Amino acid sequence: MNRNNSLFIRPIMAMTLLVLASLAGCASWDAQNKESLLTAAGFRTRTPTTANQQAMFNRMTPYKVERHIRNGKVLYAFADKQNNVVYLGGENEYQKYKQLALQQSIAQDQIEAAQINEETSMYDDFGPYWGPWNIWW
Repeated sequence: MNRNNSLFIRPIMAMTLLVLASLAGCASWDAQNKESLLTAAGFRTRTPTTANQQAMFNRMTPYKVERHIRNGKVLYAFADKQNNVVYLGGENEYQKYKQLALQQSIAQDQIEAAQINEETSMYDDFGPYWGPWNIWW
C-alpha cells in the first residue's frame, strides 16, 4: 500500500471504528440493526390490536425472524416486544433481508480485515529504528 492511500485510509478507519464501538456498547443494537434491515427489505410494521393478535404476539419469540404459513402463504414475522410491534413480510422481503444482512456481514469482515492490515503495517513504519530487534518483525 502506498503512503498516500495509507494516510487517507487511516482517518476513515478510525472514524469507522469509533462509530462501531459506540454502537457495540448498546445492548439493543442488534435488535435495532435487524429492525433497520427488515424495514429496508420492505417489511411492514403492525401493532397487535385485537385480543387474538395480542395472544399470537405474546407467543412469538422476541427479536427473532419466524416463518409462518397463513392461508397457504409464507409469512415472516419479527416481534419487537419492547415497542409492541410486529414486522411482517413475505418471501420476497425475507430474501431481500437475508441479502442485506449478508452484505452487512461482508462489509464488517472487510472492516476487520482492514484493521488487522493496518495494525500489521504499523510495525513496518518503525523500520530501521528497531535495530537488531527488527529480526522479530
